[in-house]
Amino acid sequence: MSPRGSRAPAIQQAFVLHHYDWSETSLVLDLFTREQGRLAVVAKGAKRPYSQLRAVLLPFQRIQVSLSKPLKREDEGAPEVVTLRGAEWVGGSTLPAGSALFSAYYLNELLLKFLARQDPHPALFDAYAATLPLLQAGEDGASAQAALRAFELRLLAEVGLLPDLSVATTTQRPLELERLYMLSPEAGVMAPSSDAAVFTGSLLTGLQAALMHGSMAALQQACMPALPMLKTALRGLLHYHLGHKPLRTRQVMLDLQTLLD
Repeated sequence: MSPRGSRAPAIQQAFVLHHYDWSETSLVLDLFTREQGRLAVVAKGAKRPYSQLRAVLLPFQRIQVSLSKPLKREDEGAPEVVTLRGAEWVGGSTLPAGSALFSAYYLNELLLKFLARQDPHPALFDAYAATLPLLQAGEDGASAQAALRAFELRLLAEVGLLPDLSVATTTQRPLELERLYMLSPEAGVMAPSSDAAVFTGSLLTGLQAALMHGSMAALQQACMPALPMLKTALRGLLHYHLGHKPLRTRQVMLDLQTLLD
């Protein structure tokens, strides 16, 4: 049974977020499924040269999977592990390359660190699927930057870590559209300090409206006027909730840029 009381579907959509060796011939996959959220899945024989799964179990590719029932575990606190019965590619964009590849791995790392296992987030799954093709423009492109910021906002909202952007957090009063505000990791939407990234009340209210609407295209468009400030503010918010531990993909990208410079 799924966490919300309904039986898991026999076939469901998924993305591979991460994998590691389980034996000489098998893998353990961290799947992001639309219906059940993150799942730990054993792919038996997936490393064998003749396995048809080798060409299917790739990151950033939408697949359909069929899974067994969870394995019984003596330790009640241990996560349930299921076995992969079959998987097939269902079409989509090509694998990202260059800076888009780093950005795609960044999305995966966010999902791995912020989502609990077996906690469904179908809207976030759809947002992830819609964001991946937009990264191909390269992270320096405005459309790719807007896609990243919109995904960060959607993720934080889905897991309950984003305050209502249309009200001042301490007073719960609607924002004044022409006034400037900051997004504080500790205190939410508030009057800005001297060194903070600042936003007009109008922009923050527009972001909240786009989040409520549910359209990733609308949210990306709402992000466009303030991309540098949003990058700074959301990065601070993400790092705060991660305990100030740097994201590995972000650090690799910074190290690579330093070498190239």
